[in-house]
Amino acid sequence: MQTEAAPTWQTYAHGADIGVRGFGPTLGVAFEQAALALNAVVADLGTVRQKGSVPIACDAGEPELLLFAWLNAVIYEMVTRHMLFAGFSVRIDGNRLTATATGEAIDRDRHQPAVEPKGATFTDLQVVQQADGRWLAQCIVDV
Repeated sequence: MQTEAAPTWQTYAHGADIGVRGFGPTLGVAFEQAALALNAVVADLGTVRQKGSVPIACDAGEPELLLFAWLNAVIYEMVTRHMLFAGFSVRIDGNRLTATATGEAIDRDRHQPAVEPKGATFTDLQVVQQADGRWLAQCIVDV
């Protein structure tokens, strides 16, 4: 049974690192929300304008590994392009994920970045459809 609850994201403490969680009515939306949580670790998403877009694609043999690859691809784009993202559109077709990330170049004065994510980890890596029909996508990010 699918619920109409709004997609959401969360962060949670885990030692020196931080966990990110995404919830959504579909697997793609849960992945979008996990990526938003990742960016919220760095800066207040309300300060990030959606001025430019970046295509992102990855694939993996199972949903957990796809989440791992997805978050690491987002981190790669953040670091190499010096960008923060506040919007994602994810499409998952089997083992392949294609997405568009929207955001802008980091402005240190306006965004006041708190940390720099280094990479998604296998710790607490989980992708599951919950009893209420919503999807959960989570893992720990090394910061």
